This record gives sequence, structure tokens and C-alpha cells, in this order.
Amino acid sequence: MKTRVIVAVILLPLLLAVVLFAPKFCTAIVFGALAAIASFELLSATGIVKAVRLQCYCGISAFWCVLWGSLSIGYSWLLLGIILFWILLFAEMMASQMKLSFAKIVACFFAGTVMPLMFGSVVRIHNTDNGRAFILIPFVLAFLSDTGAYFAGLYLGKHKLAPAISPKKTIEGVVGGVLSAVIGMLLYCLVMEVFFGLDANYIYGVFYGLAGAGVGVFGDLCFSVIKRQNDIKDYGNLLPGHGGVLDRFDSMMLIGPVAEVLLLLLPIAVK
Repeated sequence: MKTRVIVAVILLPLLLAVVLFAPKFCTAIVFGALAAIASFELLSATGIVKAVRLQCYCGISAFWCVLWGSLSIGYSWLLLGIILFWILLFAEMMASQMKLSFAKIVACFFAGTVMPLMFGSVVRIHNTDNGRAFILIPFVLAFLSDTGAYFAGLYLGKHKLAPAISPKKTIEGVVGGVLSAVIGMLLYCLVMEVFFGLDANYIYGVFYGLAGAGVGVFGDLCFSVIKRQNDIKDYGNLLPGHGGVLDRFDSMMLIGPVAEVLLLLLPIAVK
């Protein structure tokens, strides 16, 4: 636990510095690199795809899918990248005399396009008007719900949520995570008003907290299922106390896109 806290204390300020003060293109590069690492972790740690060349294809595609969100070059360029990735994967399948299974091709496509497009929502949010304020919303939802769930589960947890999938998760932990996310969003509404000069909707803030925490738990369970099926504890060890990039950002795969949709349908703050 001590290592986990120390790493979080070091990395969180660095992350905030990047998203709040660095040029937006730098943010896209950082998150593109994280997406590439996550795609490698998914394929390598599980052993689903061991071919280094395929892992490289996936990493490049993942980086592009995230980077595209910061470029004003149109949807057609994203689609072109996905088409080229598709062609490469099936060309490898044909060149292997069909020894490369369709299941592995699907896993590569998921790791190289689906997952990074969902994770890349934070970059797309960052590239909108008031993006420097809005990009923090997915992180407030993810980190506070995760922290609230961790401590509520640690001290109050008695009833297991899904013992076969994630033995440490409890119903009490989920409730603690939801409450933390709601309170965190209400506080962040105040932050947006005071520091970003926006007019925030606190009722929407409650809804963001409920929705974000709910899908965050489900997103975490999604990647826990994959770990259990492949008998691994963590996807990596890049972040001591947390595991790999995918272990740390698994809930963001759903929280990010949900936050992006909510900002489009229910704008939480305006000028």
C-alpha cells in the first residue's frame, strides 16, 4: 500500500502538469504512448498474441488512434489508419498459411483500435472548447471512485461483489466509490467556477458522478475477467504498487467515453 501511495503522489502531479499546462499536442503524445503500452500489455501479459511484429502493429495503431483526436485532419484519416491496420493483420494471417487464428486477429484489432479509441476520448475532450477544464472530469471520476472504493472496501467491505472475477471487490466498496465520485464531481463543479470561470450545473455533476462510478466498476471488471481467464495477476509492472498501465487505467476505458458523451448531451459547464 505504501508503494502504491508513493507512486500515485509522484505521478498524479506530473499528469496534472501535462494536461493543464503543456501544449495539447504533448498531451496527445503522452496518452498515445500510454495506449500503445496498454495494447502491448494486453497481448503480451495474457499470452494471447506473442508475435512481436503483431504487437508492434497494434502499438502503432493504438498511438495513431489517440493522436488523431488532437489533429484537425478529419475522420477520413482515422479511418485510413484503421483500414491499413486491418490489411496488415489479415496479410499476416494469409502469409502464415492460416496458422494465425482469427481469434488472435480479433484480439489485435481490439488492442489496436477499439481500446485506444475509447481511451483516446480524454484527448478528444481536451481538444474541445474549455478542454483543459473538462479533461480532468474522467480522472476525477476514475481516481476518486477507485480511491473511495478501495478504502470503503478495506475498512467496511463484507459482501463480495463478484468473487470469481475480482475477489477483493465488495458491495460496500462500490457504494463508497459512488459516493466519492459524486462528492468529487460536486467539488470539481466548484473548481470549474472558481478557477476556470465557468458556470457549472451541480445537478449534472451528481449524474456524472453516478454514471462515471458505475461504468468505472464495470470497466474494471471487464479487464479483470480477461486476467482471470488467462490466470495473471497484473498486466505489467511498470507502475510499482499499481501493476501496468492497463491495470491503472482499465476503468478509464469506459469512464472516458461516457464522460465524452455526457459532455455532448449534458454540458456540465458553460462560459
